[in-house]
Amino acid sequence: MSDLEGFHPGAFSKADTAPDAVFYAEPRFVTHIDDGAARAVTALYRTVLPENGVILDLMSSWVSHLPEEMMFERVIGHGMNAAELADNPRLDDHFVADLNLAPSLPLADRSLDGACLCASVQYLQQPVAVFRELARVLRPGAPLVITFSDRFFPTKAVAIWQALDGPDRQKLVSICATRAGFTEIETGEVRPDADDPAWQDPIWAVIGRVPIPV
Repeated sequence: MSDLEGFHPGAFSKADTAPDAVFYAEPRFVTHIDDGAARAVTALYRTVLPENGVILDLMSSWVSHLPEEMMFERVIGHGMNAAELADNPRLDDHFVADLNLAPSLPLADRSLDGACLCASVQYLQQPVAVFRELARVLRPGAPLVITFSDRFFPTKAVAIWQALDGPDRQKLVSICATRAGFTEIETGEVRPDADDPAWQDPIWAVIGRVPIPV
């Protein structure tokens, strides 16, 4: 089976076909989810990511949503803008790479204890290939935590993402993660409390784990 078998040939195309490096050349020191939604992502990380582990913040920027009180051995950031990554205080190291051009990670096999991907999965044109790379670099049993909201850059989000709603987007991410070798796929939704004016964005989550050999 090919990575994207069963999908329409144009499912992972984008309206803006210019290289992503052009779009992300200038830093954007903005947040892509509201403050309440960011707190929800942090709370999820608190329950799933292993403390004192080596963590990859994939498709990151100048902000990570890792809990301030949690200590990690090392946090590695990946993104498309070096200035944003350099301004992120949670990152110990970072690298810039266009995963739509080359879906590979410059990391050793089984070198990570967890990975997170917040508010960016909708931009991946080869999601199965990227997830397969994550399965390679994560240790057995390690989690991949993917979260997203309803926000996205419409010219850069892939076509199929824009045609789906939240639950079907979860199914899409789950299918891609399963094809890449992740198991124990969990999905969930967190919606804002009615009395929290700072929280309007719904947060959807997909969590997968690298299989433990038997």
